[in-house]
Amino acid sequence: MKTLFVTASGTGTGKTYVTAALATALKDKGLSVRALKPVVSGYPGDDAEATDTAILLKSLEIEATQEAVEACSPWRFAEPLSPDMAAKREGRSIDFEALAGFCRDAQAGAGDWLLIEGIGGAMVPLDETHTVLDWMAELGSPVLVVVGSYLGTLSHTLTAVRALESRDIKIAGVVVDESEDSPVPVAETVETLARFLPGVEVAAVARDAGPAAVLVALSDMIGV
Repeated sequence: MKTLFVTASGTGTGKTYVTAALATALKDKGLSVRALKPVVSGYPGDDAEATDTAILLKSLEIEATQEAVEACSPWRFAEPLSPDMAAKREGRSIDFEALAGFCRDAQAGAGDWLLIEGIGGAMVPLDETHTVLDWMAELGSPVLVVVGSYLGTLSHTLTAVRALESRDIKIAGVVVDESEDSPVPVAETVETLARFLPGVEVAAVARDAGPAAVLVALSDMIGV
């Protein structure tokens, strides 16, 4: 199964939007797709409908039942904090080896595509010693970095990419998901990032673009 890990330069850049759109677009092409968001914080216990997990499930036309939610997001925490902090408030912790094993088992399954959405940015802590960066390095899959076009995104994006490069993680590409408060046209952000990231493909996704448009933007990056 071809795997793509979706991370970001920070929280709220559009990881779930891009992952869900990509899942729908690949499914519409007749490919079998599984989408996972193994770790979720800020998860309400009584209403899954508005969660990132539900959005991913709906992108594949799967009802957000308790069974489906647990299969997509085994580690769910109520507080909207980094996973290590959110888990600590519940007297819990994330077993990093179990998390990596869960993803490896999914990678070994049948199907064409596996999309794994991370949590927060590339350096978000998962437990006392591991970050999302460690998670990505452990899996060894190509990584798609979703960033915004807000003021400050250049530094955030370059920092995230350098962190990935420091661990020799394969970068499928950088996707600039147009922010609501973009200070310049998104094309200028793409141009600047591309100048500082030779060898890394950078593309833009217009705000509220549909699944087909997202797939067109990413097709060269992911080889579809």
